[in-house]
Amino acid sequence: MFLHSVNLGNLAFYAFMVGMATLGLWDVFFGFEENKCSMSYMFEYPEFQKIELPKKLAKRYPSYELYLYGEGSYAEEHKILPLSGIPVLFLPGNAGSYKQVRSIGSIALRKAEDIDFKYHFDFFSVNFNEELVALYGGSLQKQTKFVHECIKAILKLYKGQEFAPKSVAIIGHSMGGLVARALLTLKNFKQDLLNLLITQATPHVAPVMPLDRFITDFYMTVNNYWILNARHINLTTLSVAGGFRDYQVRSGLTFLPKLSHHTSALSVVSSAVPKTWVSTDHLSIVWCKQLQLTTIRAFFDLIDADTKQITQNPKKKLSVLNHHFIRHPAKHFEEKPAIISDLTVTPLWVPVKVSKWTYVAYNESDKIYFTFPLANHRKIYTHAYCQSTMLDTNSWIFGCINSTSMCQQGVDLSWKAELLPTIKSLTLRLQDYPSLSHLVVYVPSIHGSKFVVDCEFFKRETRSIQLPVTHLFSFGLSSRKVKLNTSGLFYNIELLNFGQIYQAFQVNIDSKCSGVKEEITSIYKLHIPWSYEDSLTIAQVPSSTEISLKLHVAQPDNDSHVALLKMYTSSDCQYEVTIKTSFPQILGQVVRFHGGALPAYVVSSILLAYGGQLYSLFSAGHCLEYATMLDKEAKPYKVDPFVIMIKFLLGYKWFKEIWDVLLLPELDVIVLTSQSMCFPLVSLILFLFGTCTAYWGGLLSSTAVRLLSSLWLALKRPSELPKDIKMLSPDLPLLTVVLIIISWATCGAFAILLTYLYYVFKIVHLQASVTNFKNSQTVNPKHSRRSDKRCSQHKDAAAHPPRLSASEAEDSLRMHTTVATLLAWVVLLCVPSLIYWFKNLRKLLKTTSQFPLPLAIGVIAFGSTHLYRVPCFVFIPLALHALCNFM
Repeated sequence: MFLHSVNLGNLAFYAFMVGMATLGLWDVFFGFEENKCSMSYMFEYPEFQKIELPKKLAKRYPSYELYLYGEGSYAEEHKILPLSGIPVLFLPGNAGSYKQVRSIGSIALRKAEDIDFKYHFDFFSVNFNEELVALYGGSLQKQTKFVHECIKAILKLYKGQEFAPKSVAIIGHSMGGLVARALLTLKNFKQDLLNLLITQATPHVAPVMPLDRFITDFYMTVNNYWILNARHINLTTLSVAGGFRDYQVRSGLTFLPKLSHHTSALSVVSSAVPKTWVSTDHLSIVWCKQLQLTTIRAFFDLIDADTKQITQNPKKKLSVLNHHFIRHPAKHFEEKPAIISDLTVTPLWVPVKVSKWTYVAYNESDKIYFTFPLANHRKIYTHAYCQSTMLDTNSWIFGCINSTSMCQQGVDLSWKAELLPTIKSLTLRLQDYPSLSHLVVYVPSIHGSKFVVDCEFFKRETRSIQLPVTHLFSFGLSSRKVKLNTSGLFYNIELLNFGQIYQAFQVNIDSKCSGVKEEITSIYKLHIPWSYEDSLTIAQVPSSTEISLKLHVAQPDNDSHVALLKMYTSSDCQYEVTIKTSFPQILGQVVRFHGGALPAYVVSSILLAYGGQLYSLFSAGHCLEYATMLDKEAKPYKVDPFVIMIKFLLGYKWFKEIWDVLLLPELDVIVLTSQSMCFPLVSLILFLFGTCTAYWGGLLSSTAVRLLSSLWLALKRPSELPKDIKMLSPDLPLLTVVLIIISWATCGAFAILLTYLYYVFKIVHLQASVTNFKNSQTVNPKHSRRSDKRCSQHKDAAAHPPRLSASEAEDSLRMHTTVATLLAWVVLLCVPSLIYWFKNLRKLLKTTSQFPLPLAIGVIAFGSTHLYRVPCFVFIPLALHALCNFM
């Protein structure tokens, strides 16, 4: 019946939209690099020592606990408190375990062993009972208050120590990072208790799915506080995102607000973190060895040698985080690096006058200084570039001032270098260093190892090439190419007109090499200057390499920078770069950024179809099919123009004042615009996806009703059609009272689910009656006509109320099936709260333990002479106990 009401053209369209949605979903869930994270391992058995909290606190938060992580001898020694290290508190996220601290805790312990425990960190972890706070935000405030109490309890463990800490550092995973930021909103919280906050895959901007009022209110409270009090917040904060592998929390949500007067906050994607360079999924970000090693290196560099605690100097903290997470110069961190370095006197000073130079070092017995006079090069070239494959942390490139051929002291330019996976490189703009007379490259004495040093001078215009990206609607049918014919080591490809999140491109880099015997490595780095979301691709040339170009954060309106594809190439190879629009990845960006809004568009389409059915019932006297009305009524031009018009009017002060007087909430499209998330035609695309989902959802609902009615007919065959179209029984008041009690005693979502199931049961019963009536008409049409005649010619309406005709029953069935489809989405939106309630049912074990006593009394009071009642009393506590254990 459902499919018969849709023409083949519409059916083909809905099938096409399914294909488009599938492409977008595939890009989000599978269109990323493989997991390149190395697993972190414990070298000794991990132990979690429970910290005893004050009895009042334990009674107030019975489900929460605080643990100290340890391994081997360290765990044994620290079972006897107090402690003497540096406290770090780990906060798990949604459904997270306190045991997730073991990866970073174990690495920190190994690092402390390497320095003979001159400094060490004590890692604490909070057990939030794996609460699903991303699905229901009612527990976020309680978690925040408990963390505050934990911080005070942790600091008490160090009382009496010579270097007792006065604050703690926090690492928050997912929603744990938001809970950490929420600490500042507590009235009695002292900001001095926190000295550093690192969040991993935390959605700071907005919830991934705003499923209830509690979570949206919590976000609003936290973000408004941080924005309004930015001048007074001196907490150094680092937010690390997982990149495209993390499809649970897209990286754009993890970027902290950029405020001009709040410079102590950094946001970075893991693929851009030096020595990490990998994308992580939502869980692997807590155990990814590369990222945890970087984090621990930063922690140890943050230690103040005088206090043996994390430094209180905000500039040093920010310098350390920039060094390890933003740009690493391939040198150990120094708070005040020596700019002028002494150059060891050696007889081997080799002048180099050519503009391009390569040196292969192998078993060098003496130190060598290669000097490049700059006077002549300045006349021809604008830049100098050097790279080395020796990735040690020693200084390797210097600048001499007013020297003829050699100098005893030089400007250490190594701090300007950048560490990459296989090389460390330095690019100098010569006019920025007018006082330098020579460039000096230092090659140390080595034995057994081999490395290559390359230098070249070039004009900027020969290495900076503009490549306009293809148009959004080219659908990958056209492309643009650029050939790199010169034999350079470094190129900047400027990707013009690339700055919006709805853009996505596929880049192919073909390399051809001549006379190459050894394997050569090239590095392609996508550099986004307005956000730290760079990504690197390492290619063995000659080869053909594919790179995906898409953004986590859109280019701000006041930013004029250009996205760059930096290519670190081989002088023996030629490269061709081809770029074209990737339509599947564009769909993936739509799903990634707006997939959470799809239920709203589905419900909007169903409401339009439902309204059309009501109107047809009123005007024509019968209800049309759901699919027919969906095709006719679910049109985006009935909705979008009104939203656009309201957004336009809100730009006028008088309309905004009226809006505020009516206490209407902020328009969602304004929020999306502020987050640079409004795609061209995105609302149209989502509406089409929503209508498609509404269609297939209606088909699924109709099919399910038919299958259930067939089962019902097999079990119990209705004798006739119902008397009227009312779907609710006369005992409606009693049902309402029961559902209200269930809602109050358990969960409102559970009561909604029961209501929906009851409603579906009534629809199934009606479908079974209609099916049975039609079958009886087919078998005995004469009897059916006589039956209809008797029903229409009744004499006593009160004694013999009329029954529905077949057409009225079908109209009723169509209408109620649509309502059931609509209610199904209400239930789906309530399911997260229901899951949260089911997840916490185990907490009812304490309440369940009180049942046996009154039931034992009941058995004696009501079962001593009625033994058949006894099993009922036994069943109640057993069922509750089983439910608690199951959950």
